[in-house]
Amino acid sequence: MEGKFYTVNQVAEILGMHHKTIRKFITQGKLGANKLGKQWRISEEDLNSFMKQDVNTSDEDIKEDEEIEFSTNEINLSIIRPKINVSTVIEINEIDMEQYMRISNTLIAIMNCKDPSIGKSTMNMKYSKEDNRLRVMLWGTMKFTEEMLNTISLFIESTNLY
Repeated sequence: MEGKFYTVNQVAEILGMHHKTIRKFITQGKLGANKLGKQWRISEEDLNSFMKQDVNTSDEDIKEDEEIEFSTNEINLSIIRPKINVSTVIEINEIDMEQYMRISNTLIAIMNCKDPSIGKSTMNMKYSKEDNRLRVMLWGTMKFTEEMLNTISLFIESTNLY
């Protein structure tokens, strides 16, 4: 049976690293890879071998990636599936500080619930007192985004902000 091959981006996602770091490991010879046309392909065997190594990264890598996470635990690569991520910005106008506090506390509580469907999703909020405007920026899975949009919609309906 032939082994599986992964792209640089797939390996970066599996290892939680930046794709430039993976390319650097390939050019330094730390990670075995084969070039097909203009793209690198990493075999499952090379990836497993790489994951068992003690990989040192320079300070330059850390600055570029901000955070590098590396695990030598065996990963069942056959269960990794392509992910779809969604980003959106919600702008709520004419919202006072009390309403902002209620909605932000609710959304933060959802983020802190540790639901596996949230995954590595992120949320940023910015409230402008001067403009009475709240901007919520979401990035994550479709399920996460749907849940957050439904929560915001329920809040808007219950406070008659339409």
